[in-house]
Amino acid sequence: MGEFADKLAAKPLFYQRAYLGSLLPNHVKSGNLEKYYQKLTDFNFLMAKIQHPEFGVQALIDDFNLVGGSEAVTHPEYNPEKAKALDLIQSVLWMSADILERDKARLAGQLLGRLLYFEMPQIQAMLEVAKQWKAAPWLRPLTPCLTPPRRGLLRTLTGHSNSVYAVAVTPDGKRAISGSTDNTLKVWDLTTGKEEFTLKGHSNSVYTVAVTADGKRAISGSTDNTLKVWDLTTGKEEFTLT
Repeated sequence: MGEFADKLAAKPLFYQRAYLGSLLPNHVKSGNLEKYYQKLTDFNFLMAKIQHPEFGVQALIDDFNLVGGSEAVTHPEYNPEKAKALDLIQSVLWMSADILERDKARLAGQLLGRLLYFEMPQIQAMLEVAKQWKAAPWLRPLTPCLTPPRRGLLRTLTGHSNSVYAVAVTPDGKRAISGSTDNTLKVWDLTTGKEEFTLKGHSNSVYTVAVTADGKRAISGSTDNTLKVWDLTTGKEEFTLT
């Protein structure tokens, strides 16, 4: 797993859970953003968290959301350069999530291949540590050869059995609702890329989807000549407009 992860694995389970699960929330709660920044640019910490069976890639991605934008900017320890570094690292984890779920040993290669573009002290220091990772055979990029953060494909959402003709996103940007010619709608969690619900009820293709301003309902239009209103909390149809 790596020297750091091996040492952590030798600790009792309660210590591992506390260290990997509570350390960052405690830093945020106590207002210690500097230590929060340091841990999320520590390659050994990142590797240990995604390799631990009780956490993984998504738990690590969520760690980067512990400090909200407006809250961070007004904090006395807020550092815009370090905040940008965290944003870039989180973006790499997003882009590489499917790869890392299959093979966590590829974290070093993904970080190097996507972040060598960025001449930022925090990024470069993290990459220097990543270069030394020797726990398993891996291909080490010597140049920035992968798509960098904020460009290209982030996730592919699969599940519909036919063409998708309509998509709407909730106002908070956390969910998407797609309408398809397979006569269904699907509700997606854009943080994890997972399907939350399949909304069934139309007898023909769905070509229109809208979301209410509060993000709690979706309205779909179909070539079956109906509109349907859906509760996005439960995934249930509320009523049909004919």
